[in-house]
Amino acid sequence: MASLRTSAIICSVRQHGEHGAVVRSLTPDNGLMAGYVRGARSRTMRPILIPSNIVQADYRARTEDQLASMTAELQESRGPYLGEPLASSALDWVTALTSAILPEEQSYPRLHSALSALLDAICGAPSAKGWAVALVRYELLLLSELGFGLSLEKCAVTGSTEELVFISPKSATAVSKGAGQIYKDKLLPLPAFLKEPDNPEWDDIFDGLKVTGFFLKRHFFEDRRNDVMAARSVLVDRLKRVVA
Repeated sequence: MASLRTSAIICSVRQHGEHGAVVRSLTPDNGLMAGYVRGARSRTMRPILIPSNIVQADYRARTEDQLASMTAELQESRGPYLGEPLASSALDWVTALTSAILPEEQSYPRLHSALSALLDAICGAPSAKGWAVALVRYELLLLSELGFGLSLEKCAVTGSTEELVFISPKSATAVSKGAGQIYKDKLLPLPAFLKEPDNPEWDDIFDGLKVTGFFLKRHFFEDRRNDVMAARSVLVDRLKRVVA
């Protein structure tokens, strides 16, 4: 990549040096891109380099192995939502997650479209229920795109497609009510909305978050930074307080 100009969703900003930052952003065609932004901590750039903002980004690098320099022009700001605790924690989580687990410069067009739609929903839905299901589906899509998808079409024990109510934490496959009954304390719940879209209750949504949280932690955060999953805990706690 000698140069690239593209729309990008800011996902993380890490301070580097006295005035700069390494910024990771999700692009439509080139996946997660990292770039060094000079003056990133200036009064002008800080409102632009907010995770979840959409920018027009220019990347330039002399060699393939060099960290590209990046400049950014604001296209869409989500700064106004930083003052809303629930929306802010949701924006923080999904962008931090995306930055933490995606390999750089690999194209994930489905993830870019899904993340863009999820961010729009977080900022535009009239209630949290309007985007909480989309959040679970985005986390499932991330797992699938990175090779850790769940298999929920039939029971891993009997092959039946009926009464699928559990998920095996070992195999990430569905288990029917009959086959899983004696092991139910060791199994994860399979929320109905993951099989058949409907209008789920909050209990189902929290079950969905429990499932995706379990597999995200297992595959990506078991031996890594805990601060990313801590951001998720903050979000789930705030959702529970809203529902209560």
